[in-house]
Amino acid sequence: MIRKKFVLDTSIIIDGEISKMLESGKYIDYGSEIVIPLAVLDELQSQASTNKEHGFIGLEEIKKIRQQCSEKNVSLRFEGQRPTMDDIRLAKHGRIDSIIKDVAVQEGAVLITADYVQAQVAEAQGIDSLHITTETKIANLEFEKFFDETTMSVHLKEGVVPMAKRGKPGSSELVKIGENTMTKNSLANIIKEISEASRANGHGNVEISRSGATVIQFGTFRIAITRPPFSDGIEITIVRPIVKLSLADYHLSDKLMERLSGKAEGVIISGPPGSGKSTFASSLAEFYVNHAKVVKTFESPRDLQVPKEVTQYGPLEGSFEKAVDILLLVRPDYTIFDEVRRAQDFEVFSDMRLAGVGMVGVVHASSPLDSIQRFIGRLELGMIPHILDTIIFIKDGDIRKVYEVSLTVKVPAGMTESDLSRPLVEVRDFETAEIEYEIYTYGEENVVVPIAQISKAMQSDSNIKKLAESKIKDTIRRFDPNAEIDIISDNRVQVRVGKEVAPKIIGKGGSVVTELEKVLGMKIDVDVKTPTLGTEIDFNIGEVGSSVTILVNEQAIGKTVDIYNEDEFICSSQIGKKARIKIDKRSENGRKMINSILAGRKLKVFLSK
Repeated sequence: MIRKKFVLDTSIIIDGEISKMLESGKYIDYGSEIVIPLAVLDELQSQASTNKEHGFIGLEEIKKIRQQCSEKNVSLRFEGQRPTMDDIRLAKHGRIDSIIKDVAVQEGAVLITADYVQAQVAEAQGIDSLHITTETKIANLEFEKFFDETTMSVHLKEGVVPMAKRGKPGSSELVKIGENTMTKNSLANIIKEISEASRANGHGNVEISRSGATVIQFGTFRIAITRPPFSDGIEITIVRPIVKLSLADYHLSDKLMERLSGKAEGVIISGPPGSGKSTFASSLAEFYVNHAKVVKTFESPRDLQVPKEVTQYGPLEGSFEKAVDILLLVRPDYTIFDEVRRAQDFEVFSDMRLAGVGMVGVVHASSPLDSIQRFIGRLELGMIPHILDTIIFIKDGDIRKVYEVSLTVKVPAGMTESDLSRPLVEVRDFETAEIEYEIYTYGEENVVVPIAQISKAMQSDSNIKKLAESKIKDTIRRFDPNAEIDIISDNRVQVRVGKEVAPKIIGKGGSVVTELEKVLGMKIDVDVKTPTLGTEIDFNIGEVGSSVTILVNEQAIGKTVDIYNEDEFICSSQIGKKARIKIDKRSENGRKMINSILAGRKLKVFLSK
């Protein structure tokens, strides 16, 4: 029996079945009347204005329906109330569907739908309906002709010849795979075919839908579709993994295999784009499954090639934070997080790791250290070793570096004072156990220090210091062959000589020592090595910055004093204008004085005779 009046809902228009019915004369023929609710038109317009694929497909279908209605002498009109903004926002909760059913009741028409739920609700309400199920093409799609066994990705863009990247990670090339440029219509047909196939049960999922961008996971293909204004033209990028490896194919050391088998529970797989990170993550997931572990994934899009035992989760209501609440209830042993990019992703990764879940994160990074750097600033420095313990850097499909991350308390490399010890993160080469980086807080900044450079610099400083000391000794030797040299800093030296030699080195008015300072390029402090005891005087000792200060009576200004640690001579020095002596704590004499105070020994100060 042929029905004369039909109301169309959004799903049947997007599926493109009405134009096929008009062409074949099935259900709808000469003299029939088609009513499209204004709510359907506005919903499609809303989707198209936000550059969503279904909106464009639906509007194109309505154009075809209008043209065919004119040719087939079928009446077409738009009826019903226009939806409010609230109606459009609540479309996914059935608000638009309710408006469409109301139009069917008012018109006394048959509701044609491709939505099973819509058909069931209409039947429950006593509305005459026609549920159309379509046979969607889900194999041998148009885009698949661009792929061969070596094709990693296909790149289609309006006005550009089709291109493909062929080879394998680390050894691929971009080649032309056609002679004719892609047109807007040809791309639109490919998009429509993909969209229809992705809606077929179990064959595809729309992973991301944004204004101007859609990402669809269709089987093993990850399809990214962009439109203006996000891109300067319609573009389709289709990526397919061509390599599936097991962990054994990477020829890991026994030490690393042992770590991955149980000790490593905060693993980061890092590397540049296209380096094979996701392939290794898939291999690791399979490894854990084979070792009787419960494994889940966090992905957007969900494109990891994992065993069926692994459940792949996407964002729940657009958020991985909401998905965590569900994931913790299913109690996974390990979760593969592909990919950790945004600030919220790092927080989710950290929260789950601290909750006791073994975590494997995939992170884009150009060097092994960069993957740690991306956590710095987002987390407290001291928390990083509790969240990350193993860094695996992959490039060109191979494991190039493995780091072990740990927390310790010590004096950072390059520093010498024991009071500078602090918590720091050590980054070690996993295989050799050698420290390559230290990360610690200095002031308000986080500092990443390459140990190799520090060691080289310290060795260089040591050599320079030896050369400087040798040159100074050669210069002072003509005054006192037994002179003692103490290099206090890069531009200051202390020289201790016999009491009778000191005046010769200083010279009249300091002329000799000044000349020596010019020659050596350093400030020279001349002290008497073997002084005789004079008159003991009172003093106060204190600490200012990096110096030990001795304050005496103003009557001693300009005079020379000898400082003793009980009966052990420390040094001689001249009282300055402020009636004080300043001695660098880092110098040998400064250390002697501090050690004496800490040991409870008595310091004595004598005026030289």
